[in-house]
Amino acid sequence: MSRRRLAIFTAAVLAAASLTACGGSDDPSGGSARTLTYWASNQGASLEADKQILQPELDRFEQQTGIKVNVEVVPWSDLLNRLLAAAASGQGPDVVNIGNTWSASLQATGAMVEFDDATLAKVGGRDRFVPAALAAAGAPGKPPAAVPLYSLAYALYYNKKAFADAGITTPPATWEQVAEAGRKLTGGGRWGLAVEGANPSENAHHAFTFSQQHGGEWFDSAGKPTFDTPQNVAAVKRYVDLMATDKIINPSNAEYAQNQSVSDFANGKAAMLLWQAVGANLKSQNMAADAYGVAPVPFLAAPPAGGRKVNSMVAGINIAVFRHARNPDAALEFVKFMTSDAEQVTLNRTYGSLPPVTTAAGDPAFAAPEQKVLQETLATTAAPLPQVPDESTFETLVGTAIKELFADAASGKPVTEESVRHKLSQAQQQMR
Repeated sequence: MSRRRLAIFTAAVLAAASLTACGGSDDPSGGSARTLTYWASNQGASLEADKQILQPELDRFEQQTGIKVNVEVVPWSDLLNRLLAAAASGQGPDVVNIGNTWSASLQATGAMVEFDDATLAKVGGRDRFVPAALAAAGAPGKPPAAVPLYSLAYALYYNKKAFADAGITTPPATWEQVAEAGRKLTGGGRWGLAVEGANPSENAHHAFTFSQQHGGEWFDSAGKPTFDTPQNVAAVKRYVDLMATDKIINPSNAEYAQNQSVSDFANGKAAMLLWQAVGANLKSQNMAADAYGVAPVPFLAAPPAGGRKVNSMVAGINIAVFRHARNPDAALEFVKFMTSDAEQVTLNRTYGSLPPVTTAAGDPAFAAPEQKVLQETLATTAAPLPQVPDESTFETLVGTAIKELFADAASGKPVTEESVRHKLSQAQQQMR
């Protein structure tokens, strides 16, 4: 699968030169250019929940502009692959959500509308957006390939009652404390921690954070992959060992790729969760806000030389327009609507994320404890993933390698430094 994804990405780059602004769209309605197709990323408890959240907003947009938007919510496990295929073929949606870490990779295909100053002016101007969020919307030195929609960071969510019952008075601040607390919390049908072990992007995000804490990098200064360094091997092993050695993660999590870990946490099947702004998702699953606490993602108790105080990637969702959109003006009108003050407050409040629009960021809706932790993390201890054209391929290859390591751990196969190094070396060779 990873080779297939890499081939799709290569094809996308080669095909970019043939893509034009008047290319085709596979809009299932077959309708006029006043109809847009929008691929939304899965932000809520389920694909259907997202459709229910978005549809009233899309109806409002149609009432205001006469432009109909057909939405498809795409799971994260499929989104990157489908975006790259659409970029390569020149056939696909008009407007899309993308993980902000993919911006430079998708920009390299040449298939995305670039938001130069003139294009940014059509959606409200550069000054509307938080500079750090806009900086994660394209390759350095180039106009952004998207604009920010939701800003996010990782946090540690913990079940207050489970902690109290286990005699744990404070949330863990180190990974060693996570393992210790997890062992106390595991039992009676409940596990200490839940993860999305089969989701390559989620795995790659955690691999980045653990690598930073171990003093590692995934690319050198020339942009060449450095996947199998001792620091990265140690980082990935520490993450997978939460299942393989510490045994605080249910082996079934090795197959999770569609937010099942969030449901396990909401339903009391797991006592801790590492996630990006999940409060609204938990509320939709009937978990009361006072039933869980939110704390920063832990660090290593004794970081090695070169270890950095980083506990999250600079996360977020961007909104982009394909060059093959049949009506680019209508597509930009939709982007302007989605990044308007009213929609930014409505959608970010619903999802529990932070608005990357300066005029919406101060709304009282974003003063809750969860948002305060996320804001503090973004301001002080988050770091951006490498803004290199191959970043999305890194997520696919390294994330898939970790998926395979979780599968080994779930089946009882030992996860050793050598087996981790072997998987990362294979991923690095595929990248080259």
